[in-house]
Amino acid sequence: MFSKTAGFRHASIEAGQEMFRKLAAEKQFAVEFTEDAAEVFNQEGLSKFNVVVFLSTTGDILNEEQQRALEQFMEAGGNWMGIHAAADTEYDWPWYNKLVGAYFLSHPKGQPQATIVVEDHNHPSTAFLGDEWVRKDEWYNYKSIQDDFTTLLRLDESSYEGGKNGADHPIAWYKPIGNGRMFYTGLGHTDASYSEPEFVSHISGALDYLFGNNKRVKFADLASR
Repeated sequence: MFSKTAGFRHASIEAGQEMFRKLAAEKQFAVEFTEDAAEVFNQEGLSKFNVVVFLSTTGDILNEEQQRALEQFMEAGGNWMGIHAAADTEYDWPWYNKLVGAYFLSHPKGQPQATIVVEDHNHPSTAFLGDEWVRKDEWYNYKSIQDDFTTLLRLDESSYEGGKNGADHPIAWYKPIGNGRMFYTGLGHTDASYSEPEFVSHISGALDYLFGNNKRVKFADLASR
């Protein structure tokens, strides 16, 4: 769980960490929390983990060596999850745009209620939802949207004011990348999100998808490629 910020810092990071502590106990996985990029983003540090989560990170948070370590982690079959402001991160790193799938552009004022359309009921992060999900959050508009991910959730811009992405406004998606998997959700601005049963199930299901990847290879194998 990586929550380093070099820009705006979300007050909900602590609530998100607490949610992951509870999920770790319930689902019986180990979780570590850090904002020390130098400690983790190297071959030795990342080799301990199956999943790296960027929890509302912002700005330029990794140097070039650390960036390459994350690239190799994904090439080696590691998995990555981005939550909310993970899209407001590393704008000058083209590979990260491919990883996260889109960059933050703007958001409407406040946290209006909006309707989320469930595009895919077959993914564990959405399988429990109906066709629509109505909730309050900070609704991101995106730029540099990639065309290679599968949209799970889409915002109905007619249900609130301030949407900028039109009829096809993704708010959660996933894809394979390298030998790994990625998942991103734009939800999670508010403290309340992290105790909301549907949101917790959304993240729990995403973890099931990421932990289900069995393509891990050793970092050392990449050095010879």
